[in-house]
Amino acid sequence: MLHASPSSPPSLSAPAPDLPCDLLGGLSPAQFMRRHWQKKPLLIRNAIPGFTPLLSRQQLFDMAADEAVESRLIVRKPQGWTLRQGPLTRQQLPPLRQAGWTLLVQGVDQHLDAAHELLQRFRFVPDARLDDLMISWASDAGGVGPHFDSYDVFLLQATGQRRWRIGRQKDLSLQPDVPLKILSHFEPEEEHVLNPGDMLYLPPRWAHDGDAVGGDCSTYSIGFRAPQRGGLAGELLQRMADELDDDTLFRDPGQPATATPAAMPAALEAFAVDALQRLLAERQSLACALGEVMTEPKPRIWFDEPEGDWAPGALRLDRRTRMMYDERHIFINGESFRAGGADARLMRALADQRALDQRQVVRASEGAQALLQDWFDAGWLHRIEPA
Repeated sequence: MLHASPSSPPSLSAPAPDLPCDLLGGLSPAQFMRRHWQKKPLLIRNAIPGFTPLLSRQQLFDMAADEAVESRLIVRKPQGWTLRQGPLTRQQLPPLRQAGWTLLVQGVDQHLDAAHELLQRFRFVPDARLDDLMISWASDAGGVGPHFDSYDVFLLQATGQRRWRIGRQKDLSLQPDVPLKILSHFEPEEEHVLNPGDMLYLPPRWAHDGDAVGGDCSTYSIGFRAPQRGGLAGELLQRMADELDDDTLFRDPGQPATATPAAMPAALEAFAVDALQRLLAERQSLACALGEVMTEPKPRIWFDEPEGDWAPGALRLDRRTRMMYDERHIFINGESFRAGGADARLMRALADQRALDQRQVVRASEGAQALLQDWFDAGWLHRIEPA
């Protein structure tokens, strides 16, 4: 059992649910979630007044050349579409003046603090749903074709202009023999040109097609995770089975001699059903598996060694750290811990605010401080140096 102190003032905490928010066009997060989330689009003019890009075009191109960063190059020519996976050097990218090409750089928040901080503005949605920030840069007329996503997305214009055509698509058939998932029969219902600072929210399966107007166009896509039921079930069962301590062997002392040896024995099927039911009955194990799956770091992510030695003081989570909790557990970067009482309150404050002040850390229990030190040594959190 862990023990810790009261919570501290918020650092990177979620926006207040009931207060009007410029980011949402004056709606409160609560109003937005009721009226628009997974229901209908929302166009927000000047969502972030005076917005400036988080990195330059050259910095984005440099990031695309990094093997640790996921990137793609999409080119549209009269003869069709081409797709190339990164890493991509500047020499592998088309000339800036060539029309119709797009560079996509995924997971920028995992590599850039400013991008991670931008995502914090969207924490009125649970962290379990928040995924990443992708930046797309396009030359004139560049885009990725009409398509739909299976998840919610906010499209924030950063530089230049992009014309979006959107529609509730009934025919989801895709063009054959194309390296992208492009709709065969796109039927737009609305058209909007976004300027820097404007933002468009789209629910899942709303078809959209965005083309750069005039070139040097960059759009920041804030995407949300939507676990696929079968895939999630498979991950959970695998984790739970790995932790299961049950070496009961199948027995069939009543098995008669058979003339159909290839037939599956009904008793073995019943044994398998019982095994799965017993596994799913372990609700605590299921809760741990879910938390571990949802906080597992993304592929190609690693943490830096700490600078200096551990000493109790103000702390912040690393931008790559995923931390969540439920009523009985704390989850961080694919690991789970049982917590209750003051310790649980402390760790929940760290997860919600992504930081603790010096007073909280100094007053924490010995067990809580030991965990924080372990996480510090792993590079999962860092000291906040005094100003």
